[in-house]
Amino acid sequence: MAMMTCSRIFLCYSTPRSQFPTVISSPSHFLTPKKATYKSTKHITLNANGGNSRFMARVSSSSAAEFPTNIGDMLSEVTIFTASGQPVLFKDLWDQTEGVAVVAFLRHFGCFCCWELASALKEAKPKFDSAGVKLIAVGVGTPDRARILAERVPFPMDSLYADPERKAYDVLGLYYGLGRTFFNPASAKVFSRLDKVKKAMENYTIKATPDDTSSVLQQGGMFVFKGKQLLYARKDEGTGDHAPLDDIFDVCCKTPVA
Repeated sequence: MAMMTCSRIFLCYSTPRSQFPTVISSPSHFLTPKKATYKSTKHITLNANGGNSRFMARVSSSSAAEFPTNIGDMLSEVTIFTASGQPVLFKDLWDQTEGVAVVAFLRHFGCFCCWELASALKEAKPKFDSAGVKLIAVGVGTPDRARILAERVPFPMDSLYADPERKAYDVLGLYYGLGRTFFNPASAKVFSRLDKVKKAMENYTIKATPDDTSSVLQQGGMFVFKGKQLLYARKDEGTGDHAPLDDIFDVCCKTPVA
């Protein structure tokens, strides 16, 4: 969440000032954003912490049908990195014949909403493991920034990967830009999860943010694959607009696991 004042963006969040800087430079500080394409959405109304404040949020209409049928092949040769710094091809992350995998794309390793998502993924991982589903998280940034998140959330390093050049994000066409990051109505969903965000940020540090400042404009998404076949796809409309993990688990449960 943010508000624009005098060409500067002020982050609005009830955490100590020492956790992250109060001011982020004006839009000219960032590299030229990629063009963002807005999909049709539907509206929902959220109550913040049981109070009277109401926020309008948009729910992504993304689906697997929007992607090429060979999207698995397109991703397979993309090189990303383990949290320990080793290069790895996307096709080597799970069994490309019959294996079922959930791939959660975080925005970047310094995004506090992504620390909340990482915490939720960690808590859900035993359930997915017991169902034979591999849970994978990919974030924007270098492996050393991935390790910061892994150590402080904490999150299992063997399930965390870094995509510093956003190659996989580009292949999937995940949203990007200033408006998506700071001003999209879907970001209002975060207000319904403030307690979880605060808990996930107990050990937060801004040092996990990528040096490449253009990376903070990247949005994430959630994908379910069986082998190379894409079963489920959802692009985050804005910051903190994460797919419900219960819905993801239901998709996996309807898919026979080899």
